[in-house]
Amino acid sequence: MRKIVFTLLTGLSIFTVQAQQDEQSTFYMQNPLHYNPAYAGSRQSISMVALGRFQWVGFDGAPMSQWFSVHSPIANERLGIGGHFVNDNIGSRNRTAGYIDLSANIQLNKKHHRLAVGLSGGADFLSFDFTSLNVTDINDPYYGQRFNSTKPNLGAGIYYYGERHFVGISAPRLFEAKLDDANTLITNLNKRHIFFTAGGIIPLNSVVQFKPSTLIKYTPEAPITIDVNTSFLLYEKLWLGAMYRFHESVGINAMFKIKSAFQVGYSYDFPINRLVNYQKGSHEVILTYDFNFKKSIYNSPRYF
Repeated sequence: MRKIVFTLLTGLSIFTVQAQQDEQSTFYMQNPLHYNPAYAGSRQSISMVALGRFQWVGFDGAPMSQWFSVHSPIANERLGIGGHFVNDNIGSRNRTAGYIDLSANIQLNKKHHRLAVGLSGGADFLSFDFTSLNVTDINDPYYGQRFNSTKPNLGAGIYYYGERHFVGISAPRLFEAKLDDANTLITNLNKRHIFFTAGGIIPLNSVVQFKPSTLIKYTPEAPITIDVNTSFLLYEKLWLGAMYRFHESVGINAMFKIKSAFQVGYSYDFPINRLVNYQKGSHEVILTYDFNFKKSIYNSPRYF
């Protein structure tokens, strides 16, 4: 597994990427249910994540995003159920979405490696308000207009994982909006996204563990985006990490475990592209909670 992870991360360097197609998060590795329904139930507990991102601080109309997800295993951990929600604002556009996630998994070997498949169903609620924008061309077809649209959708994913590794591929929204005169703008912002993620946990000594991970996002007719994160876990309590978003930004992140159930974290990333002169970086805060309903004295720690 160690060779696979390092080979994967090394191979990513051949890509050149830029731009953002969907809500992006530095703490993507802490909220996989947002993009892969097969993750539901994989933590063997009732797991909740609340996350807020304040992107490109100081940039007028910059993105602001909030996420919430909750999931749990059921049926003797053979099935998982959950839900995830997102609210995203960028300029005059707002996207609010809610999805229900279902997964089923099978154990593949005696090491408790599992393969899960998942489906999600829900809707995107999209709104555009162009009445408050500064306009230089009053003949613009969107001048003074407001648009609202509800787009039901389905998502699907596959997730292979063990105690110290994971690999997943998913499409959170399988269907694109139909192209017609009234929804041309909405169609362009509702493209299908493909997510690939992988990572592992590698013990370095008795107190330090190394966790590399990556998230690759692909959208037709748009550049591929790649996030790489490397974290160190100290004394099973404190995560310290660094991230690199190819040709876009670099950053740092940290999470601290409070007792056995709560974790709180913060991340900061700063642009390395031409936006560096127009904004002051991006901030994220995260709170996670895991309620383990097993009555055992010792539970195996969950790294993913």
